[in-house]
Amino acid sequence: MRLLVLGGTRFVGRHLVATALAAGHEVTLFHRGRTHPELFPQAEKLHGDRDRDGDLSRIAGRRWDAVVDCCGYRPRQVRATARLLTGAVEQYVFISTVSVYADLVTGPSEASALRTPPAGADRDAEGGDADYGALKVLCEQAAEEALPGRVLQVRPGLLVGPHDPTRRFSYWVHRLAAGGEVLAPGRPAGPVQLLDARDLAAWLLVAVERHSIGPYNVTAPRGSLSFGELLETCRTVAGSDARVTWVDEEFLTSRDIEPWEDLPLWVPKESSGFHDVDTSRAIASGLRPRPLAETVRDVLAEPGLGLGEDAASPPRLGREREAELLRAWHERGRSPHA
Repeated sequence: MRLLVLGGTRFVGRHLVATALAAGHEVTLFHRGRTHPELFPQAEKLHGDRDRDGDLSRIAGRRWDAVVDCCGYRPRQVRATARLLTGAVEQYVFISTVSVYADLVTGPSEASALRTPPAGADRDAEGGDADYGALKVLCEQAAEEALPGRVLQVRPGLLVGPHDPTRRFSYWVHRLAAGGEVLAPGRPAGPVQLLDARDLAAWLLVAVERHSIGPYNVTAPRGSLSFGELLETCRTVAGSDARVTWVDEEFLTSRDIEPWEDLPLWVPKESSGFHDVDTSRAIASGLRPRPLAETVRDVLAEPGLGLGEDAASPPRLGREREAELLRAWHERGRSPHA
């Protein structure tokens, strides 16, 4: 196939391009040329910034079998790109998110209601993180309006694996590897749903080959992994002496520890459906998640992405703060007034 990839050098896009090239597909990248420009010398590279100046001239007048939009966050970006490519591609693949669903208390399916974007969300003004899911809804709609019946809406949940700049998953991999007493939020039986980004890439290429359209929730099968099993796999693969202490969620929130931000993968109760998404449609169409231990091994082997902070990594719970919380938790348990 001849593929146009918008982005393609960070995390999901990077794995997609590597998988496509390994399969013998012809790939053109359109991006700003700022992140890992040395990657994929065998691919055609076209530079432009559709967010800053909206210049899409480099991809005008060309044809591809499909376009994969890995970095569409603003509806105006997606609308302009999709309109330009209406006669240039057979299929528009938009990487969306399960955060488009209005109700994440219960696990959504593709038929679940979507979020209602706030007034003015479609303006050119930048939206905050709180608008992420709503803006993705508008992006999906913009692509479908330009190419009706030709859009594949890919809605991943938590994506993990090598080259992930968020450290959401690698926090736990490296923390368990470091050993000692590890603070974990909630209870070991709590569900966790995640997918190696390489498995998303492999499934996506098959979906493009089949000209699949419509929405697909793409993550592991619901109920296939618990938080306790995740941490035990990390400990076992690392050969660590780590000891996990499960700490009550109310205790943590009362001490200003934020779900997801300070302790990744822990979601508040109002978002518990994030780890209970119906993925039966993607599984039936060939999605095959790899064993978790393989992902853990590869993340452990990746240089430079341990517990140390860098410019691309948001802060997580530090070791000193973790120790303080554990001491307070144990003291609370011994107190007659607890």
